[in-house]
Amino acid sequence: MKELAQTIAEKGAAYCSSPDLLTFIFGKMSPDTRRSLEDFINTGDAPLAEKLPKSIRSKFQAFCELGKRLFVKSSIRLSKSADIADLCKDLEILQQEHFVVITVDGGNAVIAKRTIFIGTLNKSLVHPREVFADAISDRAASVVLVHNHPSGNIEPSLEDENITRRLAEAGKIIGIEILDHIIIIRSGHYSFAGNGKL
Repeated sequence: MKELAQTIAEKGAAYCSSPDLLTFIFGKMSPDTRRSLEDFINTGDAPLAEKLPKSIRSKFQAFCELGKRLFVKSSIRLSKSADIADLCKDLEILQQEHFVVITVDGGNAVIAKRTIFIGTLNKSLVHPREVFADAISDRAASVVLVHNHPSGNIEPSLEDENITRRLAEAGKIIGIEILDHIIIIRSGHYSFAGNGKL
């Protein structure tokens, strides 16, 4: 643990492996607990979190909340689709589709980034209520939609286009504009706005 602390102090946390960082934050864990925690972090699959001991689960929730608060204060500004893709690079390696909503203020500064849905997208599941609820709470001027294609196909599906159109119409009604919808794959990204589809 002392070696980990020294590495972080001298070189930064980026030089540590994920298992080492987990040990540094949460202390010693059984192999099963560590595996469940790593699986949850890698997939975002909520049921996996239920397998964690209560003490680890509580610490992880506190850790995520602190990260969210620091993220909100970082005032990242989005000026082009590449900025959004960089912000969501974590989606590139996920094996399931994740649908993310980024709330943005009037100056295009990021307020928050949230995963609101995991699984194959369809318009009955990605509902305007879920997309805009936090945006209203954040008093956001606009939102950015992002999801990944684990298949590696960068082109939007018909369902992607239908969802985007439906959400854009809902946004107009409540006065929260959708700035863009980005599809993320390992080798690049697709921008609905950049391709004239928003």
